[in-house]
Amino acid sequence: MKFSISREALLRPLSLVAGVVERRQTLPVLSNVLLTVSDGELSLTGTDLEVELIGRVAPSNIEESGAVTVPARKLMDICKSLPDQSEITLAIEDGRALLRAGRSRFTLSTLPAAEFPSIDENQGSTELTLPRRTLKQLIDATGFAMAQQDVRYYLNGMLIELRDHLVRTVATDGHRLAVCSRSADISLEEPQRLILPRKGVVELSRLLDDSDEPITLMLGASHLRVRTGAYTFTSRLVDGKFPDYERVIPKGGDKQILAERGELRKVLSRTAILSNEKYRGVRLNLEAGNLRVLANNPEQEEAEENVAIDYNGSALEIGFNVGYLIDVLSVLDTDQVQLTLSDPNSSALLEAPGGGDAMYVVMPMRL
Repeated sequence: MKFSISREALLRPLSLVAGVVERRQTLPVLSNVLLTVSDGELSLTGTDLEVELIGRVAPSNIEESGAVTVPARKLMDICKSLPDQSEITLAIEDGRALLRAGRSRFTLSTLPAAEFPSIDENQGSTELTLPRRTLKQLIDATGFAMAQQDVRYYLNGMLIELRDHLVRTVATDGHRLAVCSRSADISLEEPQRLILPRKGVVELSRLLDDSDEPITLMLGASHLRVRTGAYTFTSRLVDGKFPDYERVIPKGGDKQILAERGELRKVLSRTAILSNEKYRGVRLNLEAGNLRVLANNPEQEEAEENVAIDYNGSALEIGFNVGYLIDVLSVLDTDQVQLTLSDPNSSALLEAPGGGDAMYVVMPMRL
């Protein structure tokens, strides 16, 4: 195997594929990236047995086809550190990978391509096409609410719901909920629900951009495969039942507040500085035309901010984890935010004024 390629052409697919590769692996070959040269193209594959990513690129010259695995991080670090516009030649000699660029020469260890595992999946039962932008915006709007390492493993991921002419993503960690829906030109005989694991969501998001270029989704019984441009992404799905999120969305709140989103976010961010570092609690005092935000901590330090709001109902005091509120205000893309509340023990509903594509539910805290 021997080929030449420019540094820039190799670096983008390599950095995306290397993102899938875990640093600490039980199997040494999983720390490697699989390089395959055939039919005039170079394909790079990385996997952690849960998520697999294949990137394809055309080398400037191919002298000999073949396949081998080399350490992913080391290869990426070498490519990053080489001068711009370098021409890289990679060849396999005596079971080692020899990389040359200008006056530089590196020898890397290899493992046989035959040892590299692939996520073997039969052809998906359902195939759909979406614009990249649609899926990226849905992931961006809800991804922050996924659980990190919850024992309820099905929360450590994102629910993707596909219905006739509708795509919806849902994420929750048990304390907050994010739901976003977009219309899409798809038709399905029956709705599909799948839970994509957290890592799958993160890596898929890196592949997407705000273009109208199409991506193809293939839904299998236990896998999701996505084809976009020169990349093929495959992820195992979480085998579990996602909670009935529609029951969590509060109904009938009688206190509706309109506030400037950017201003409220700044106020909460400043107040958060003096909140309890462990619980991040802030107190919201609601009164006609004004919202008072209070925080204190065990060192007896206090913060108080006032922000003008559009509200003329009765007074209310309610506590929240300030980080949860800031997260929502960071992903909403409207100038104003609408908060709907009912009492100190009920969740808050945050959304665009008059409702919109996205809804966010935040549970209150006892302070």
